[in-house]
Amino acid sequence: MIEWSEEDNCYVGSCPDLVFGGCHGDNEQAVFAELCQIVEEMIELYRADNKPLPPAMSGKNLLNVLQHVA
Repeated sequence: MIEWSEEDNCYVGSCPDLVFGGCHGDNEQAVFAELCQIVEEMIELYRADNKPLPPAMSGKNLLNVLQHVA
């Protein structure tokens, strides 16, 4: 997900179902491209380790993760 952060004055990209943290920048499209690369790399790491991808989070869990990351 890509969102504008008033606090940071930039776009913030995250994929809480797959990776904690994310990326940020002034250009929404650039942040999206960087986030896609991060997600692809995480998927490759899971595959290389023969591990299943983590299950998708529910909306409630997503809110909890975002509150702890912020």
